[in-house]
Amino acid sequence: MSSPTLAEDLNAPPTDRNEPEDPARAASSSVENGTWRGELDLTVAPRAGRSVAVRQFHRGSLRVLRPHYLDASGQVTYAVVNPGGGYLDGDRYRTTLVLEPGADLLLTTQSATKVYRSPHDHTLQETDVRLSPDSRLEYLPDQLIAYRETRYDQITRVAMEPSASLVLADVVTPGWSPTGEPFRYDRVRLRTRVSMAGRPVAVDNLVLEPGAQGLDGLGFFEGYTHVGSLLVIDPRADDAALADVRTLLTERSGHLRAGATATPVPGMAVRVLGRSTPEVSEAIEAVGNLLRERWFGQGAVNLRKY
Repeated sequence: MSSPTLAEDLNAPPTDRNEPEDPARAASSSVENGTWRGELDLTVAPRAGRSVAVRQFHRGSLRVLRPHYLDASGQVTYAVVNPGGGYLDGDRYRTTLVLEPGADLLLTTQSATKVYRSPHDHTLQETDVRLSPDSRLEYLPDQLIAYRETRYDQITRVAMEPSASLVLADVVTPGWSPTGEPFRYDRVRLRTRVSMAGRPVAVDNLVLEPGAQGLDGLGFFEGYTHVGSLLVIDPRADDAALADVRTLLTERSGHLRAGATATPVPGMAVRVLGRSTPEVSEAIEAVGNLLRERWFGQGAVNLRKY
C-alpha cells in the first residue's frame, strides 16, 4: 500500500498560507458563534496524582459522560456522546481539547459515529487540540459509519510540544446498502495536521470518493471495504518500536493489508485495510496497546461505554 502519511515541507512558513484552499475549512470559517450543531470544550490538568477536567463546556448535540479511571495510572477517560443519534446534512460540530502540562487523557465515543445522507450540503467535524509539555492524549473513537450519499469532512488540528504524546485513531466503515454494494457514500475526508512550535510536522489527508476513485480498484481498497488509521507522535517512538509494530501487523496479515511508516518527527502512521469493523479495530487497538505497555507500563485498554 502507499504511504499513509504526507509530511509537509518543513521549510515552509508556519502557516497555511501556501496550502491549497480547503473547502471544508473555508466553509467552517464562515460559521458564526451559535450556529454549531454541537460544541465541546474540555481542558484537563493533573491534580493530586490524577488528571481531571478543570474546564468543561458543551452546547447542542455534543457532551461527555462522567469520567472513568481505568487503572491506577491517573489517566482520565471521557466518552463523547451525541444525543442526536447521528450527523445529518449540513451539521457542523466543533471540539476543543486542551491538555495542561503533565495531563493524561483517553478520549473515546459512547458508540459509532453515524453519518447520514448529505444531498444538499456536507457534514463537518472540526477538532482543535493543544498538548502542553509532558501531556498525553489517546483518542480512540468507535468507528465512523458512512451511509448512502454521505459527504463528510473531518478536520483535526493538533498543536503539541515535543515532549507530549499523541495517539489518534480512526476506522471508516461503509453503511448498510439495500443493494449490497460496499461503497455507497459520496465522500469521506479525514485531514489531520500536527504542528510543533507553529510549524507543521505531519499531515495525514485521507480522501475517499467511491464514485471518482473506484475504491475497489488497483491502488485503492482492492477488494477490502474498511479502513483504519493510527497516527502516533511521541518522543519515544524509535526504530525498535516501529519494527515491533510492523511485526505485529505482519502477524495479522492473513485477513488484512496493513503498513506502518515513520513520521518526520518521532512517531509513526499506520493504515489498515480489512473487510469488517472488528478485525480492523482490533488491529488498530493492538498497536495502541503495544505502545501503551512499552512506553507507559499500562495494560490493554478496556473501555467502559456506560
